[in-house]
Amino acid sequence: MKKLKVLFLFTDIGFIIYWLITALHLIPINLAFKDYNNPILVDWNWSFFPLDMFISLTGFLALYFLSKKSEKWKMFCLCSLILTFCSGLQAVAFWALRNDFDLTWWVFNLYLLIYPLPFIYKLINGRLA
Repeated sequence: MKKLKVLFLFTDIGFIIYWLITALHLIPINLAFKDYNNPILVDWNWSFFPLDMFISLTGFLALYFLSKKSEKWKMFCLCSLILTFCSGLQAVAFWALRNDFDLTWWVFNLYLLIYPLPFIYKLINGRLA
């Protein structure tokens, strides 16, 4: 459970930091994804904002309800984990379709895709308490 708490905080705070950095245009162009200034790709990137914020919200709510020893934490936890997986999957699928294999962007998105899987499995099978 301690690992999940740390990963939730890392991921949920990370999303908030990423979107603040993005909104303030603080990503150096040499670290940005390919065609970063293309308006279509800017819109594509921003299309993740509501999803990522909902992931953070459900993650924080899961931790809150867990701290209150309320069973509601499991519902918010599962929701956050599944949406995190979906966010990573969508990004990885997009970069793969574009044949764009920039390790910087792939590492973060593969993390989002992979880290939730064992926790989803354990939660569904009642092994995460």
